[in-house]
Amino acid sequence: MLAGFGDRGTGEVGETLDSLELTWLITQVEQRYGVELDLSDEVFAHMGTVTGAVDTLARVLPGASGHG
Repeated sequence: MLAGFGDRGTGEVGETLDSLELTWLITQVEQRYGVELDLSDEVFAHMGTVTGAVDTLARVLPGASGHG
């Protein structure tokens, strides 16, 4: 999904997310899954990497079952 930000190849997406990438990712997830995520600053702070974002989104999305 992050490769769509800036039309990059999947191999061009690094592990660290900047604030624009993270905001874009959250917006994309909200649109794709038809939800509105109200993330606290504490939760948001754990999303500075791709791994952290995936883990956090798996916890906060309704019906999410983790990686996979």
